Amino acid sequence: MRIFLSIVVIVFLFTACDFFNSASKEEPVARINNTYLYKKDIEGLINETTSKEDSTIIINNYINRWATQQLLINQANINLPVEQLATYNRLVEDYKNDLLTEAYKGAVASKQLDSVISEKEYSSYYESNKENFRLKESLYKLRYLHLNKKFANISETKQQFNRFNKEDKLALSNASLQFKSQNLNDSVWVKKEALLKQLPVIQMQNESVLNKSQFSQLEDSLGVYLIKINGVLEPNDIAPLAYIKPTITQIILSKRKLELIKKLERDITKDAIKNKKFEIYTPQ
Repeated sequence: MRIFLSIVVIVFLFTACDFFNSASKEEPVARINNTYLYKKDIEGLINETTSKEDSTIIINNYINRWATQQLLINQANINLPVEQLATYNRLVEDYKNDLLTEAYKGAVASKQLDSVISEKEYSSYYESNKENFRLKESLYKLRYLHLNKKFANISETKQQFNRFNKEDKLALSNASLQFKSQNLNDSVWVKKEALLKQLPVIQMQNESVLNKSQFSQLEDSLGVYLIKINGVLEPNDIAPLAYIKPTITQIILSKRKLELIKKLERDITKDAIKNKKFEIYTPQ
């Protein structure tokens, strides 16, 4: 068997250059009893960049696995009890039917799904389900600047950073290229884990800088850090709507999709009954 398969592979490789343009993709490359493996079944295994050596290994391994599987299937059909084979065939058919029906329902529902969610819907769902949105970790609102140790205007920058009025924000934005890194959007909630990863200097020195309304100036070998904490939420606090909004989006859209699928199932059955394609016969 292995000698035969190797010959098949060698013949296949000699024609590999013309393989993808071949008009006859029904040409068999291997056979087990009355079951054939065709060129089209293995055309995706190699491409023009695959070397002949690698192609030989890839195709040979695939054909051998295919042959072994077909031989085992043949033996199973001969040796397993008829009842067991019937059970497996039903399971395979059920699985196939489930795949087809779920794929169709999903495609129809996705096509009809309205993905627009109003702020009123967000607020309504949030208010009704607040208890389900308790935090498992701390969240922070903060802004920070990472400056070079030799930064010239650190005193003025610190004042602008602390005061943070409209003019200060503009000045800091204009000077942004002078900063090593920055985050001046202090309206976004950040997980503690992400914050410590972003600013490891906090964990290395003192996490007390994470207290609400705290301003800190920290320093390490990489530079100077200006940090201002504007908000803190602890574990078991209720997550803010802005933070939990992506989760609510998925929940609302999933519910809408489920409702569309249920409607599809009802409508398709009603139409079949109306058009006499579906009848239930009462036993006599």
